[in-house]
This record gives sequence, structure tokens and C-alpha cells, in this order.
Amino acid sequence: MARASLLFALIAFAAGLAACTAGDKAAPGRSGAVEVSDALCRPTPAGRKTTGCYLTLTAAQDDRLTAVATPVAGRAQIHESRVESNMMMMLELKDGLPLPAGQPVELKPGGTHIMLLAVAEPLNAGDTVPLTLTFAAADPVEVTATVGQPATTDSGHPSH
Repeated sequence: MARASLLFALIAFAAGLAACTAGDKAAPGRSGAVEVSDALCRPTPAGRKTTGCYLTLTAAQDDRLTAVATPVAGRAQIHESRVESNMMMMLELKDGLPLPAGQPVELKPGGTHIMLLAVAEPLNAGDTVPLTLTFAAADPVEVTATVGQPATTDSGHPSH
């Protein structure tokens, strides 16, 4: 009888531990996952140590991309391209990139993108780049981007 009581106590403890662990994953301040698709980084031109990466993010709940990290570059930043005083400018989004719930947010050439700075080794077509994306609410996402050229429009220019 003592063994049955001990077994029952262990099962109850395990069930309680599982419930606590599940609760930890949904702790306050954490939201649903962010889906990442179409991750691509441009090859680095000869002698250059910077390049852009593009992807599409879809958050389950309102969120914000706050940081990007990769072992292939000294720094990774979230940038926005825009025209100011008739000049194309790239500016770091220091507060991150808003991700409205359920709406795909496309990071693309000529728009919002990830900028890799101080790239350690040349990136060539066919290589891969590991990226860790950090969000204000969702858990970080690790993704592997392929190195290649973005799709072009019928005019031959990169799609914007």
C-alpha cells in the first residue's frame, strides 16, 4: 500500500511540475511565436564588409523586432531606407520594427532590412548565414538565411 501511495504522490508531483513548466513558457509579457520566411542575405561585394539581409516576419500578436545577431558579422542592425532632402538614406531603427498581429512584414531591398556590418569573411552565393532575431515579447527565433541575390522585377532592378 505504501508503494501505491508513493507512486500516486510521484505522479501528482510530475503532473504539477508539468503544469508549472507549461505556465513558465506562457509567462506574462511573452506572446505567441513569430514566423520567419524567405530569409536571404546578399553576397558581399569584393572588398566590402557590409551587406543586407531580407525576410518576412509574421507575428501571432502585436510585437516588435528589437535586435538581430549573427556570428558572421561584428554587428547587425535593423535599418530603414528612405528619401530625405532628395537623397536615399539608411537609418538604424533604434526602437526596432513594429510587427502588427497577423500581418506579414517584409524586409526588402529599398525598404526596411537587416544590415550586417563588419562581416568577417566574404559571403558568397550559396553560403548560409545564421541569424538570431530578438523580439520585445516573443521568444527569440533562430533562422538560417541563404546567400544570394534578391528577385528582380521585369525591369531588371531589385524588387522594392
